[in-house]
Amino acid sequence: MTPPVSRYADLTREQLAILVPELLLSGHLIDRSGMAWCISAFGRDEMLQIAIAEWAGASPIYTRRMQRALGFAPAVDGQGDVVTIFKGIQMEIGAPPQFLDFRYTVHDPHHGEFHLDHCGALMDVEPMGEDYVQGMCHDIEDPTFDATAVASNPRAQVRPIHRPPRVPAGRTPACAWTVIIDETYPEAEAIPAVALNAKTQAALVELAPIDQSDEGLGDYSGPLLSDLDFAAFSRSALLRIADEVCLQMALLDNSFALALAERSDSAEQILDIRRKQTTGSAAMSAYRIARALDIPKDEQGALQLLTLHPILNPSAYVTADISDHSILVRRSPAHDDAAWISLCGPDWFAPLQASVRVLDPHLDVEVEALSGDEWTLTVVRRDEPAPEAQELVIAKFSTGTDFAFEGRRSLPITPV
Repeated sequence: MTPPVSRYADLTREQLAILVPELLLSGHLIDRSGMAWCISAFGRDEMLQIAIAEWAGASPIYTRRMQRALGFAPAVDGQGDVVTIFKGIQMEIGAPPQFLDFRYTVHDPHHGEFHLDHCGALMDVEPMGEDYVQGMCHDIEDPTFDATAVASNPRAQVRPIHRPPRVPAGRTPACAWTVIIDETYPEAEAIPAVALNAKTQAALVELAPIDQSDEGLGDYSGPLLSDLDFAAFSRSALLRIADEVCLQMALLDNSFALALAERSDSAEQILDIRRKQTTGSAAMSAYRIARALDIPKDEQGALQLLTLHPILNPSAYVTADISDHSILVRRSPAHDDAAWISLCGPDWFAPLQASVRVLDPHLDVEVEALSGDEWTLTVVRRDEPAPEAQELVIAKFSTGTDFAFEGRRSLPITPV
């Protein structure tokens, strides 16, 4: 069966090159929407464990997907080199470009280093105190870097040279790490959630292949680059990357739900936390996409924004018919995963509501039930402006809210 056309297909190559890093950063900021509610429900220590399980349960799956899609998967599964690992980091929501400003050094296929010239995640937690810095830069980083190794080479070890808490204060680079692959190292093992997540529709869904005849780069099989210039990729490649990044978000949310289920036997509590996370992250994504693509602040612009929104993408995962006036949502693979769109409908549509309101607080959505799982959404304008969603207010704590990407030269990295 031929995969459906990407919902991003109406964008130009230039627009797609702007959108892709926005999606990567939006995916990273999902945490800012969810973890505050986890602290409230379970405490800080359990929040750290949820964050570890969330990332470790998703990143090995979506990293392998991107490796295959962009042509840099190792010839033998599990035998990737340092360059394979670094390319994977550049293409994932765990390390959005520039916001987490990775600088790479390659010594040989089995030895490399990286440091961060800027770490937006550190900027978010440093004001909260040393305990939160320790939690992120030690407790979370160590197991999640091992999960990154699982995706490319389980005998790779990512170990710190130095890392926060920063001594002296303000030290740059924020942290530095070695990456060494050695056959004598014990193999890193995936956490149990990976096996569960690997069976989901988000892990298995097929997307349209990249058209290698399209103008521009059709893969990332060439040398490791210092900074990815997304404008150098072909339009076809950018469509695939954008859709893959949306699946990364879905896989991360699957892991989040699994982690919650391990800590609560209350379906009501889990649903409440997931709804709050969905609303905050949806509004944040809408905020950044709308600004980056200069989407009109009217009803038609709101429909365009929802069409491009991760909650409705990719089209092979979320089934929806979009017209000039409305969106018809139907049963889809995303519903089988209990993904974000499955939480929405006539009884609850706060994420869609919060998303259109980032354009104009007078905008709103009306949702009507049809037969079965189908429902329609239309955008309307109200006389009175709505207040900003509380979930977005909390998510905006992150410095990623207004982070601006800059143009950079994309230079090949050669072994030193």
